[in-house]
Amino acid sequence: MSQRDHDHMRQHLAQRAAQILLDSGTRNFQSAKQKAAQQLGAADTKSLPSNSEIESALVEYQRLFRASSQPENLQHLRQVSIEAMHFLNDFHPRLVGSVLSGTADEHSVIRIHLFAETVESVGFYLQNKKIPHELGERRLRTGIDQFQNYSTYEFIVDEARVELTVFLPKQKQIPLSPVDGKVMRRADISEVELLLNSSE
Repeated sequence: MSQRDHDHMRQHLAQRAAQILLDSGTRNFQSAKQKAAQQLGAADTKSLPSNSEIESALVEYQRLFRASSQPENLQHLRQVSIEAMHFLNDFHPRLVGSVLSGTADEHSVIRIHLFAETVESVGFYLQNKKIPHELGERRLRTGIDQFQNYSTYEFIVDEARVELTVFLPKQKQIPLSPVDGKVMRRADISEVELLLNSSE
Protein backbone atom coordinates (compact mmCIF):
# COMPACT_ATOMS: atom_id res chain seq x y z
CA MET A 1 0.00 0.00 0.00
CA SER A 2 1.41 3.40 -1.01
CA GLN A 3 1.78 6.29 1.42
CA ARG A 4 -1.12 8.00 -0.32
CA ASP A 5 -3.31 4.93 0.23
CA HIS A 6 -2.23 4.80 3.88
CA ASP A 7 -3.17 8.45 4.34
CA HIS A 8 -6.51 7.94 2.61
CA MET A 9 -7.33 4.89 4.76
CA ARG A 10 -6.28 6.78 7.91
CA GLN A 11 -8.61 9.66 7.03
CA HIS A 12 -11.46 7.28 6.18
CA LEU A 13 -10.98 5.44 9.49
CA ALA A 14 -10.97 8.73 11.42
CA GLN A 15 -14.25 9.79 9.79
CA ARG A 16 -15.89 6.43 10.48
CA ALA A 17 -14.62 6.38 14.09
CA ALA A 18 -16.03 9.89 14.60
CA GLN A 19 -19.45 8.72 13.37
CA ILE A 20 -19.29 5.75 15.73
CA LEU A 21 -18.49 8.04 18.67
CA LEU A 22 -21.41 10.32 17.86
CA ASP A 23 -23.84 7.46 17.29
CA SER A 24 -22.82 5.65 20.47
CA GLY A 25 -22.78 8.75 22.65
CA THR A 26 -19.41 7.75 24.15
CA ARG A 27 -15.88 9.10 23.84
CA ASN A 28 -14.11 5.74 23.83
CA PHE A 29 -11.63 6.46 21.05
CA GLN A 30 -9.88 3.09 21.17
CA SER A 31 -13.12 1.14 20.81
CA ALA A 32 -14.28 3.43 17.98
CA LYS A 33 -10.99 2.89 16.10
CA GLN A 34 -11.29 -0.88 16.38
CA LYS A 35 -14.93 -0.88 15.24
CA ALA A 36 -14.12 1.42 12.33
CA ALA A 37 -11.24 -0.80 11.25
CA GLN A 38 -13.46 -3.90 11.39
CA GLN A 39 -16.29 -2.24 9.48
CA LEU A 40 -13.93 -1.01 6.76
CA GLY A 41 -12.10 -4.34 6.49
CA ALA A 42 -8.88 -2.87 7.82
CA ALA A 43 -8.53 -4.73 11.12
CA ASP A 44 -4.81 -5.40 10.54
CA THR A 45 -4.01 -1.94 9.19
CA LYS A 46 -1.12 0.16 10.41
CA SER A 47 -3.06 3.25 9.36
CA LEU A 48 -5.09 3.71 12.54
CA PRO A 49 -5.69 7.43 13.15
CA SER A 50 -4.70 9.24 16.33
CA ASN A 51 -7.34 10.40 18.81
CA SER A 52 -6.66 13.99 17.73
CA GLU A 53 -7.40 13.08 14.11
CA ILE A 54 -10.66 11.44 15.17
CA GLU A 55 -11.67 14.49 17.19
CA SER A 56 -10.94 16.74 14.18
CA ALA A 57 -13.13 14.49 12.04
CA LEU A 58 -15.80 14.62 14.74
CA VAL A 59 -15.79 18.44 14.72
CA GLU A 60 -16.05 18.44 10.92
CA TYR A 61 -18.91 15.90 10.97
CA GLN A 62 -20.81 18.01 13.51
CA ARG A 63 -20.25 21.14 11.42
CA LEU A 64 -21.56 19.46 8.26
CA PHE A 65 -24.40 17.31 9.56
CA ARG A 66 -25.43 18.66 12.98
CA ALA A 67 -25.04 22.39 12.52
CA SER A 68 -28.62 23.01 13.60
CA SER A 69 -28.62 20.89 16.77
CA GLN A 70 -25.07 20.57 18.12
CA PRO A 71 -24.46 24.23 19.08
CA GLU A 72 -27.80 24.32 20.92
CA ASN A 73 -27.01 21.09 22.78
CA LEU A 74 -23.56 22.42 23.68
CA GLN A 75 -25.04 25.67 25.02
CA HIS A 76 -27.48 23.74 27.19
CA LEU A 77 -24.72 21.53 28.61
CA ARG A 78 -22.52 24.53 29.35
CA GLN A 79 -25.40 26.29 31.08
CA VAL A 80 -26.05 23.20 33.23
CA SER A 81 -22.29 23.00 33.91
CA ILE A 82 -22.25 26.55 35.26
CA GLU A 83 -25.24 25.86 37.52
CA ALA A 84 -23.58 22.67 38.82
CA MET A 85 -20.27 24.44 39.37
CA HIS A 86 -21.93 27.23 41.37
CA PHE A 87 -23.72 24.57 43.41
CA LEU A 88 -20.38 22.82 44.06
CA ASN A 89 -18.35 25.98 44.56
CA ASP A 90 -16.95 24.83 47.93
CA PHE A 91 -15.00 22.12 46.08
CA HIS A 92 -13.30 24.46 43.55
CA PRO A 93 -14.94 22.84 40.49
CA ARG A 94 -13.20 22.70 37.12
CA LEU A 95 -14.94 21.70 33.89
CA VAL A 96 -13.10 19.25 31.60
CA GLY A 97 -13.84 17.14 28.54
CA SER A 98 -16.07 17.59 25.52
CA VAL A 99 -18.37 20.20 27.07
CA LEU A 100 -15.32 22.40 27.60
CA SER A 101 -13.66 21.66 24.24
CA GLY A 102 -16.90 22.24 22.33
CA THR A 103 -17.36 18.78 20.79
CA ALA A 104 -20.18 17.74 23.14
CA ASP A 105 -23.53 16.58 21.77
CA GLU A 106 -26.84 15.51 23.28
CA HIS A 107 -25.30 12.26 24.62
CA SER A 108 -22.28 13.86 26.29
CA VAL A 109 -21.57 13.70 30.00
CA ILE A 110 -20.67 16.90 31.86
CA ARG A 111 -17.36 16.10 33.55
CA ILE A 112 -16.27 18.21 36.50
CA HIS A 113 -13.15 17.83 38.65
CA LEU A 114 -13.59 18.60 42.35
CA PHE A 115 -10.99 19.06 45.09
CA ALA A 116 -11.82 17.82 48.58
CA GLU A 117 -10.15 16.64 51.77
CA THR A 118 -12.06 13.35 51.58
CA VAL A 119 -14.19 11.57 48.99
CA GLU A 120 -16.97 11.23 51.56
CA SER A 121 -17.27 15.01 52.03
CA VAL A 122 -18.61 15.34 48.49
CA GLY A 123 -21.06 12.48 49.09
CA PHE A 124 -22.28 14.03 52.35
CA TYR A 125 -22.75 17.37 50.59
CA LEU A 126 -24.89 15.80 47.84
CA GLN A 127 -26.82 13.80 50.42
CA ASN A 128 -27.54 16.89 52.54
CA LYS A 129 -28.79 18.71 49.46
CA LYS A 130 -31.00 15.69 48.64
CA ILE A 131 -29.33 15.04 45.28
CA PRO A 132 -29.77 11.38 44.21
CA HIS A 133 -26.37 10.15 43.06
CA GLU A 134 -24.25 7.11 42.33
CA LEU A 135 -20.71 6.49 43.54
CA GLY A 136 -18.27 5.13 40.99
CA GLU A 137 -14.69 5.17 39.83
CA ARG A 138 -12.78 6.59 36.86
CA ARG A 139 -9.34 5.53 35.66
CA LEU A 140 -7.34 8.45 34.28
CA ARG A 141 -3.94 8.51 32.64
CA THR A 142 -1.32 10.45 34.61
CA GLY A 143 1.78 9.66 32.55
CA ILE A 144 3.23 7.33 29.94
CA ASP A 145 1.80 3.94 30.90
CA GLN A 146 0.70 5.40 34.26
CA PHE A 147 -2.89 5.43 35.43
CA GLN A 148 -4.68 6.32 38.63
CA ASN A 149 -8.18 5.55 39.90
CA TYR A 150 -10.36 8.38 41.19
CA SER A 151 -13.71 8.23 42.97
CA THR A 152 -16.67 9.71 41.10
CA TYR A 153 -20.22 10.80 41.83
CA GLU A 154 -22.83 10.89 39.10
CA PHE A 155 -26.26 12.51 39.00
CA ILE A 156 -28.77 14.00 36.56
CA VAL A 157 -29.56 17.71 36.14
CA ASP A 158 -32.03 18.96 33.49
CA GLU A 159 -31.73 15.64 31.62
CA ALA A 160 -27.93 15.99 31.51
CA ARG A 161 -25.59 13.53 33.19
CA VAL A 162 -23.00 15.11 35.47
CA GLU A 163 -19.93 13.17 36.58
CA LEU A 164 -17.84 14.55 39.44
CA THR A 165 -14.29 13.24 39.78
CA VAL A 166 -12.87 13.82 43.26
CA PHE A 167 -9.21 14.78 43.66
CA LEU A 168 -7.71 14.49 47.14
CA PRO A 169 -4.83 16.67 48.46
CA LYS A 170 -2.27 13.98 47.60
CA GLN A 171 -3.56 13.79 44.00
CA LYS A 172 -2.09 17.04 42.69
CA GLN A 173 -0.99 15.78 39.29
CA ILE A 174 -3.30 16.88 36.47
CA PRO A 175 -4.38 13.88 34.36
CA LEU A 176 -3.59 13.67 30.66
CA SER A 177 -6.20 14.20 27.96
CA PRO A 178 -7.40 11.01 26.24
CA VAL A 179 -7.49 13.01 22.99
CA ASP A 180 -3.97 14.40 22.61
CA GLY A 181 -2.06 13.00 25.60
CA LYS A 182 -1.25 16.48 26.87
CA VAL A 183 -2.14 17.83 30.32
CA MET A 184 -5.94 17.94 30.55
CA ARG A 185 -7.45 21.38 30.11
CA ARG A 186 -9.53 22.57 33.07
CA ALA A 187 -11.75 25.65 33.31
CA ASP A 188 -13.21 27.42 36.34
CA ILE A 189 -16.68 28.97 36.50
CA SER A 190 -15.64 32.36 35.10
CA GLU A 191 -13.95 30.72 32.09
CA VAL A 192 -17.03 28.61 31.33
CA GLU A 193 -19.26 31.66 31.66
CA LEU A 194 -17.04 33.48 29.15
CA LEU A 195 -17.36 30.55 26.74
CA LEU A 196 -21.13 30.53 27.11
CA ASN A 197 -21.48 34.29 26.62
CA SER A 198 -19.12 34.43 23.65
CA SER A 199 -21.11 31.80 21.74
CA GLU A 200 -24.58 33.24 22.43
